[in-house]
Amino acid sequence: MIEHVDSLNDPRVAPYRNLKDRELASEGDRFIAEGEHLVRRLLASDFPVESVLLSTRVADEIAPLVPKQAAVYVAPDAVIHGVIGFRFHSGVMAVGKRKPSPTIDRVMPKGDRSLLLICPEIINADNLGSLMRLAAGFGVDAVVLGERCCDPFWRRCVRVSMGAVFTLPIVRSDDLQRDLTHLRDRWGVELMATVLDETAEPLEIVARPARLGVLVGSEPQGLDKKWIDACQRRITIPMKLGTDSLNVAVAAAVFLFWFTRGEAG
Repeated sequence: MIEHVDSLNDPRVAPYRNLKDRELASEGDRFIAEGEHLVRRLLASDFPVESVLLSTRVADEIAPLVPKQAAVYVAPDAVIHGVIGFRFHSGVMAVGKRKPSPTIDRVMPKGDRSLLLICPEIINADNLGSLMRLAAGFGVDAVVLGERCCDPFWRRCVRVSMGAVFTLPIVRSDDLQRDLTHLRDRWGVELMATVLDETAEPLEIVARPARLGVLVGSEPQGLDKKWIDACQRRITIPMKLGTDSLNVAVAAAVFLFWFTRGEAG
């Protein structure tokens, strides 16, 4: 059933207006998807949807896509803009419900080949969102996040990921050291630390092992020594003209392209 909203102060739209990412997470494991593209991807996923907020001009198009158990709130553009705090041209938002994080064992493929992207300490939501989008685009089997990573369901991360977080298996580790050991010993995953070091193996000579975990570091610190020490190999992208590093998402794209070349489609 469509419910009409005519006021910014309507309590039904409070999650869209008042609550920060951490509050949404703590008050019911909720998150926000902003924009028609993201909301369509959310609705097509297996994530539960609590409600959808629509501008009057797009209600007829989007409302039929919303599952029956979700509330549909429709409001004039002026109310939508007031809720968001700026002119929001798409006029489509949704509140989704998080699912429990899967375990390492659950996300590992049954076959002999696997590719994991492992992020021990990515704290920038833009970077993490970009990494999620890259991981989906290059067919990574799962992304493993360390304890200090930012939340992949923060609004900005969801937005930058272009909805990849709705379909990509994401393991939120509560003990990454333990899980890396488990990947090596139980699953035979070869862990490679991406570093800026002339003594590391240049990427162009590195062959893809059947089971591979690629660790990427934060900016500007890179990977902490304990994560490098947990890996069997260190790999690097040789650079020129005094360039000291690449953005983590740019570097990850280069590494993932190298290890998945010839596997498109």
